[in-house]
Amino acid sequence: MSERPAAAYSAAGQRTAPWLAAALSMGAYCLALALYGSYPFGPQSRAVNDLGNQFVPFHARLWDLLHGTTSGDLFFNWSSGYGVPFLADFFTYLMNPFSWLVGLFPRALTDLPVFLVTLFGIGLGAALMTVFLGRLREGSGPLRALLSVGYGLCAWVLNDGFADPMWMWGLVALPLTGIAADWCLRRTRWVAGTLLVALAWAGNFYTAAMATLAMALVLVVRLLTAAAMPWRARLRALARAASMALTGILLAAPVLTVTLAASRAAQPAPAVSYDDRPSPLDQWARLLPGGHPGAPVPNISIGVLGLLLVAAFPFVRAVPLRVRVGWCALAAGVAASFVQEPTILLWHGFALPNGSPYRAAFVLSGILVMISWLALAHRPRARELAAGAAAVALLAWLARDRGAAGTDTWILLAGGGVPALLGLAALGRSPSSRARAAALAVLTGTVVLGSAYATLSATAARGAIAWFQPKITFTGPSLTAREGLLARADWPHSRTDPGPHEFANNDPLLIGGEGGSYYSSFAPAVTARTLRGLGAGWYMRGRHTLSFEDPVGRALMGVGSYLSPVPGRRALFTPHPALAAPLLTVRDALPRRPAGEETVFARQERVLGAAVYEVPALTPTAGEAPLRDRGGWLLPGARRPVTVADGGGAKGAGAKGAGANGAGANGGGRKGTGPHGGAPDRAGAPGAGTTFTVRCTPGSTALWYAPWFSGEVSGLGLRTTALGSRDVTANPLRVLGRVPADGTVAVHFTGRGRQHLPERAVGCLSGRRLAAAVHALRARGPVELAAAGHRLTARLRPGSKGSAVLALPAVPGWGCSVDGGPLHAPHSFGGLPAVPLGPGATRLSCSYLPPGLHTGLAASGAAALALAVVAASGTTRGRWRLRLTTPRRTHHDKPTDL
Repeated sequence: MSERPAAAYSAAGQRTAPWLAAALSMGAYCLALALYGSYPFGPQSRAVNDLGNQFVPFHARLWDLLHGTTSGDLFFNWSSGYGVPFLADFFTYLMNPFSWLVGLFPRALTDLPVFLVTLFGIGLGAALMTVFLGRLREGSGPLRALLSVGYGLCAWVLNDGFADPMWMWGLVALPLTGIAADWCLRRTRWVAGTLLVALAWAGNFYTAAMATLAMALVLVVRLLTAAAMPWRARLRALARAASMALTGILLAAPVLTVTLAASRAAQPAPAVSYDDRPSPLDQWARLLPGGHPGAPVPNISIGVLGLLLVAAFPFVRAVPLRVRVGWCALAAGVAASFVQEPTILLWHGFALPNGSPYRAAFVLSGILVMISWLALAHRPRARELAAGAAAVALLAWLARDRGAAGTDTWILLAGGGVPALLGLAALGRSPSSRARAAALAVLTGTVVLGSAYATLSATAARGAIAWFQPKITFTGPSLTAREGLLARADWPHSRTDPGPHEFANNDPLLIGGEGGSYYSSFAPAVTARTLRGLGAGWYMRGRHTLSFEDPVGRALMGVGSYLSPVPGRRALFTPHPALAAPLLTVRDALPRRPAGEETVFARQERVLGAAVYEVPALTPTAGEAPLRDRGGWLLPGARRPVTVADGGGAKGAGAKGAGANGAGANGGGRKGTGPHGGAPDRAGAPGAGTTFTVRCTPGSTALWYAPWFSGEVSGLGLRTTALGSRDVTANPLRVLGRVPADGTVAVHFTGRGRQHLPERAVGCLSGRRLAAAVHALRARGPVELAAAGHRLTARLRPGSKGSAVLALPAVPGWGCSVDGGPLHAPHSFGGLPAVPLGPGATRLSCSYLPPGLHTGLAASGAAALALAVVAASGTTRGRWRLRLTTPRRTHHDKPTDL
């Protein structure tokens, strides 16, 4: 058999190198998860933190949209928060093209395509980085692939990106924008480069912005260090890159304009500050593989092979000095920018993240991989590699007492560093192809096994964190709850509410129904404040809203049935019927809001249009003497701490893990009845605290409301746990029990520390009056009602007048028309949309348009037109150039036989 030429092997290696990088990186990741027993290779769930609370539920929602099994559409989500906008959520959480694979699987297997988003993001990111490294400097395809595996499985992926599938597009966007920038450097393919930028920004604009900024810095370094390049040419390359980036971003403009408008209208996140800057040694130590630092630091490790080459780069004399200085300055500058608040704001869109402030760390990992390739492509000598190895050893010794240098670090450095160093030395010295192939095989094994071990180490360390436990996504209890909801579905005549969240923070998206639970960075401020004002609870300062737990709140939102947790049985629910007003009610006149502060009971009555409560003032009768406070009472505090065993406190309530990712955990998960208080525990002997007494009509239902109270509330033989914290966590209006025959209700409050109680924290509800009020609203409800997509239409009863009130928060973007008239924005009545009706109105039609969409579409249209003009002019120039360079044939010319 004849031997193939070396050039053929080289060409084949260049073509297959991206595929090799993808296969090795995805294979190493899967191997690690299989060894750990993580889904989909074992029983350990991956749905931790925001992966379970947000992204699995949002992908379930995408499945519903793709299969037409939901009442909403891309513009509006009828399921969550009793009706919220959806397009910004779609652009932010579901625009990663791999997310759309969810439609190919059964809904009950949504966890699998969510895993594939991460897995394919790793593979595609590694493959594209392999391509870009070849544009940075030509060289061996397999060696570029091995270095790209370190990028695909960098520490950022293992510790940050894995739980946020949409961020994995950033791993793709960095080399995508790098390829586009390289075309600018070579003055070619402006149209194609613009499309690559648009693709990067459309997939996930948040990480694409980081990638674009990083690649702009890389382009500047390449221009500054280029040899014999006129300054005019450098400036033209920069101008070309700027026009390409601007046009590409404008092509994806709706993603930006819609999310910007939604962000401005969103409930503000809890205030965060950057106060805990890591030391330089802690930051450098994170270059070492396998460590798990306790304090937050940028996750930048790229594996042993890449680390050795990065450390050797300053000593590689074959690399021109200006190139070494430029790239080292770039890496150091980017690393320093990660720990300075002004530049942290720059990397993160001028807002400090609520969680890890180092979400942009993947760009530094990419830059380090580029540096490692520049070192390897220049064939470092043995003494240069030895100098790099010495630098790594010195760093490991200095960091030996740091969290970033644990047992796994020493195993990886010893087990991977030595063979990697020997393999690199052999590549530089061995002239025979067989020896080089053997060295390449050693390096391949080192990279794959080392990457798998680092992944296994990070996964196991995460699993050992007590509060970082997986959510219940698609398992027996949640699937049973979904079946129960579907069996009682009556939309749009009434809502079927999943109730207080138990499976995830977005249960209506996960298991179905139309509830108040909603957790998103785009939770509208109107939604959060309206629901809390009417008695619903919230977490994360309103960025995670909850369903109503009281009869009047459910009636106002048209909840016809709901699920309530079984006391002491996590993830078990009992269905209950409820009184429900129609989704649209007609009122003759809307009462004005009285001057001064209202109680929650008064607000509910005003929106309901009927008096249904008795609201007596609290009278202290036993226990520790409270102090008079503005608008209520100040409790002196408990004599003993309230523990999880006392009432099932939250697991890590309000906490966000170091180095975690997303908007943050917010008290999710319950033990026993848990913080959401869906079902109270039977009370034991009361501890220290204060007992208040009120008198109500016997047989009525007593409820308590103290949104910012933290402690225990007991009375009428029942006990509930409250987790209020002003602005951050609000308790809902909760049922206490039935008023006894003597009309006396004694309520015992045991606070965690000094606590404020409203003067009228207890109200007594008349079931008879509530039923009469709901029946009156039904009697004036519409004859026909349809609510689907982003539209609501109704045929009203003859003689309807006054105002139509919709049972949903009055978020901006709604426009309503009466009897075919012009669209007008409804006004707010208690936070709900109210539409004035003319005398004898018969039809009402409302539709929702996401704010910012028209502006974004106009910008996209302008960018598309500019792109088309450039493409057409380029085609025309090409034709003229071909016509000028092709000789004209005459009648003397004869065709040549081939």
